[in-house]
Amino acid sequence: MFSKFFINRPIFATVLALLIVVAGLVTLNILPVAQFPEITPPTVQVSAVYPGANAETVAQTVGIPVEQQVNGVDGMLYMSSNSSSSGAYSLTITFAVGTDIDMATVQVQNRVSIAQSSLPEPVVVQGVTVQKQSSNIVMFLTMTSQDSVYNSLYLTNYAKLNLVDQLTRVPGVGAVNVMGAGDYSMRIWLDPEAMRIRNISPQQVYQSIQSQNVEVSAGYIGQPIGQDNNNAFQYTLNVQGRLKSPEQFGNIIIRREQDGAMLRLKDIARIDLGSASYSVVSRLNGKPTAAIAIYQQPGSNSLDVSKGVKAKMEELAESFPSGVAYNVTLDTTDVIHASIDEVMVTFFETTLLVILVIFLFLQNWRAVIIPCITIPVSLIGTFAVMAAFGFSINTLTLFGLILAVAIVVDDAIV
Repeated sequence: MFSKFFINRPIFATVLALLIVVAGLVTLNILPVAQFPEITPPTVQVSAVYPGANAETVAQTVGIPVEQQVNGVDGMLYMSSNSSSSGAYSLTITFAVGTDIDMATVQVQNRVSIAQSSLPEPVVVQGVTVQKQSSNIVMFLTMTSQDSVYNSLYLTNYAKLNLVDQLTRVPGVGAVNVMGAGDYSMRIWLDPEAMRIRNISPQQVYQSIQSQNVEVSAGYIGQPIGQDNNNAFQYTLNVQGRLKSPEQFGNIIIRREQDGAMLRLKDIARIDLGSASYSVVSRLNGKPTAAIAIYQQPGSNSLDVSKGVKAKMEELAESFPSGVAYNVTLDTTDVIHASIDEVMVTFFETTLLVILVIFLFLQNWRAVIIPCITIPVSLIGTFAVMAAFGFSINTLTLFGLILAVAIVVDDAIV
């Protein structure tokens, strides 16, 4: 009865089929593409560092104030925290599926800002970061020193300073995470024997570094020029604030001795520029390396993201230091390309088989035309339905299309 309605109205059926094809082709270009569907709830991560504190202290002084403020944020399902003996703290807030992750990040940031007044001063100085997390990794890049001139620490910080901002601006990129040897840090190795002889405590050293490694406003000489002011010029004074080199840190004054001599930091410690942590070693094929993880923004096309990242890396590679190269270690879009190719192969194979079977048994070319039209219309129209229901092109939906081809072929033969 339903099919008879369209059989008796061939013009209407033809126009409807054309509309289905046009709608499918239009939505095909705007459908998001990813390796897997968005079934995991969005998450936001809060991280902080309390240098020198153990896990219990971090949980009590950092975790409790932050969690009390963040608890109850709109759309939150649950949250989990982790405090380590190295002073690191992380809080992961999981939101309901469909929550706007950007708005959720802003709300968490606002609540963390309220809690900062209750946090220890070292934590505030180090900074509390709030960032959204994406579960879809598009690719892994690695930067390698081919001749081992640069170590992993240099490569990691080079990537953070010169690549992260550029890659983040690529359309569809949700986050860029650099993994390697960590950040540069001024390492001060205290000599216990020298400190004992001079009766110096670590707290005195800490206070001296804290008081002499600050940004200050130097002011100016002269007054603003006015009608009753004889000063013709005003000079701005510049003063060195933050220390940058081991030599500058070594000249920090710890105290003045009774004979008038200055006890400096270099007299009781060894200072060098190194990594903030030596717990991570990053190598690829025996050579120093830094890994870069590229995360996809929800709703974006991973094929376009992969293409954009590769193009940007080709552009940035022109300014790399001599001997530094990059490689695409993992590209998840290869799986998507393979799935799309499999769908196309299945489509052409089944269409050809249908044509041969129908022509072989019916010996009628008019009967062959019917499946040649219905199969493409059905498959192309599927993309319009996927867009209407918020589906994406991923491994599971492509597998479903392959199965649907068999069903459409059976119906076309019948």
